[in-house]
Amino acid sequence: MRRYLILLALVVAACSSGQELAPTTAPSTAPPTTATPSTAPPTTDGDTPTTTAGPTTTTTTLPPLQSLAYEEVTRIDFPIHLVPRNGNESVLATKAGQLFMYSDGQVGDAPFLDLSARVRDSGERGLLGIAVHPDDDSRLFVHYSANDGDTVVEEYAFGESDATQQLLRLDQPASNHNGGMIQFGPDGALYLGLGDGGGSNDRFGHGQNTNSLFGGIVRIDVDDPDPELFHYGLRNPWRFWIDGETIHVADVGQNQYEEVTVAPLVPDVNHGWPITEGLHCFSPSSGCDTTGITLPVIEVSHSDSNTCSITGGVVYRGSAIPEVQGHYFYSDYCGGYLRSFTQTGGSLEEIDWTDQVGVNGLTPSFGTDHEGEMYVLTIDAVFKVVANR
Repeated sequence: MRRYLILLALVVAACSSGQELAPTTAPSTAPPTTATPSTAPPTTDGDTPTTTAGPTTTTTTLPPLQSLAYEEVTRIDFPIHLVPRNGNESVLATKAGQLFMYSDGQVGDAPFLDLSARVRDSGERGLLGIAVHPDDDSRLFVHYSANDGDTVVEEYAFGESDATQQLLRLDQPASNHNGGMIQFGPDGALYLGLGDGGGSNDRFGHGQNTNSLFGGIVRIDVDDPDPELFHYGLRNPWRFWIDGETIHVADVGQNQYEEVTVAPLVPDVNHGWPITEGLHCFSPSSGCDTTGITLPVIEVSHSDSNTCSITGGVVYRGSAIPEVQGHYFYSDYCGGYLRSFTQTGGSLEEIDWTDQVGVNGLTPSFGTDHEGEMYVLTIDAVFKVVANR
């Protein structure tokens, strides 16, 4: 029997008032096209707009793009990440700790690596992210919650069941806000998203503490591991995406606002938590000095389309849908919508694709394959995003 676990939807109590820091510039909210999941938590009020503009025009020899659609690839219990390996195959991981090869639209019958005995799969814990070395596809990296709750980042050789090295082991003070994403940057380093240690209201004081790895993006040299804090001021960066020299960080909010920040891939970027939540002061009564904070470009209220926990996605760089080249796609665990945005200079274009693709259920993650095509992962299936022409 499948277990339907809520990975990211834990909403904890927080200050209910908020002071807007900056006006949102997108047009008014489009009517949502959602099927409300029965497991969604209560929502709170807010006011984040999203548009339903048409697709970006791109010169192409393909027939005109009519819409996007989801094409089901496989049914599997809680897929958590899909990453490319080489020219003809990719790796699909489940939250329980099993890793499968994926090629030509087919998922392997059996896992090539089973870490389930080492992984604590409970709530927000589990196997949370995987990455393949960009210059040596025999090297596989995994981020998981150990049986004692520790955050672990390890390296494995394809075909081997024992880790070749442990890059990080970190004692987690609480069961939630474990972060999740790992991805290689253009500098060859591995980047890891870590939450603020859990609880609520930045209980452990990690958000603005630059002497802690918690609440930030951590940079790791995989050949000489010495993890260092790279970005800070994050609550729970479950998914980020590195696109060239830019990083898109989707940070899970507390109980009012989710956010996506676009920042250069340089050290010492402050994302604001717990001074800010989205574009708002988190605790106005204690002051809200935003000096030096990089504010998000997207804020999503919990009153918007059953939003509860943002699911960061990918910047599309495939070839099958050139009309959306450069779009950053994202979703929400409870809302299950599909949205994207692009930036040109100071202009932000937002598109809501949900009317076209529908909502297929609770949505914890995205992925890409060896051809750069994009996938949306629900708690029981993997869907490829395709074009209707």
